[in-house]
Amino acid sequence: MTRILGIPARWLAILIAAVFLSIGTAMMLGPELLGPGRLLDLVRPTTGDHPLDRLLLDWRLPRVLTAFLVGGLLGAAGAVFQGIFRNPLADPFLIGTAPGAALGATLALLVPGLPVFQAISPFLLLPVLSFLGAFGATLAVLLLARLAQVRDTAGLLLAGVAMAAFLGAVRSYLMLALADETISLQVVLSWTLGGIQTPFWREVGLVALLSLLLLLLAYGLAHGLDVLGLGDDVARNMNLPVERFVVMATLVASALVALAVTWGGTIGFVGLVVPHLMRWTVGPRHAPLIVASALVGGVLLTLLDGLARSLLPPAEIPLGLLTALVGAPFFMFILARRSHQ
Repeated sequence: MTRILGIPARWLAILIAAVFLSIGTAMMLGPELLGPGRLLDLVRPTTGDHPLDRLLLDWRLPRVLTAFLVGGLLGAAGAVFQGIFRNPLADPFLIGTAPGAALGATLALLVPGLPVFQAISPFLLLPVLSFLGAFGATLAVLLLARLAQVRDTAGLLLAGVAMAAFLGAVRSYLMLALADETISLQVVLSWTLGGIQTPFWREVGLVALLSLLLLLLAYGLAHGLDVLGLGDDVARNMNLPVERFVVMATLVASALVALAVTWGGTIGFVGLVVPHLMRWTVGPRHAPLIVASALVGGVLLTLLDGLARSLLPPAEIPLGLLTALVGAPFFMFILARRSHQ
């Protein structure tokens, strides 16, 4: 059977078709449902410049593409984290990445005028501080684990849980201490509940470029993750520097999550659910698993973001709530399935 990137060609064709179908569907979803003919009008030469055309091309399409990229990053990060911890129940947000991003976003939203932030453009303050918070939290977890001489993945996971609890407490304190009548906590809460930020086209290009780079780095970890799954002793006998590889893989996966939460807020369960589904479909090898998880994660989040814009117009449902409604029952199904094996 012909394989491309480790995936059977038939499955890859289905996944690519699903990508285009999900993007087209999400373009039609919104406060007012559009028909396929309206989308076809966008690619036809017209003599006029209808306001709806500009809305679709300048606002909705960048958002749909960003939702796909965010979902792809989370799906790939979930596959990598589950490989690092050798635990199919591992979630990308377990080692403090998402709480770190939420803390950075809270600072950007509550105290944007701090002198230390003056060098950052106000337009970029939220994504920059979110990314720095996410990545900085991961580095802090790795440093904490090294200082405590933690050498196994279980200890690293516990260090991450402790860091997540600490950062969550700091964020809650800042929200209580800094909010006043001029700053609405609803803005902070809406970001932490998850929601795709609508970028301009130049930012979509930057996010796409960074996403491609990080996904290529994640794909490069595939062989090492396969070897790591055989156990530390076997991996060392196969010349894999286990401790160094775990740190490197954790940093790459955390960068994937950091970029995702920068543009999507804290969206849970995608990195847990999608790798499970793809492992049942393409198998446990990480090369095809990472590619398939990225594609399906993008498809899932693109469709859910479309629903978030459509179900309660003109308001939007926080995207994190929809992913929880889908992911939580699936998580319980996984636990029940494992308990009967």
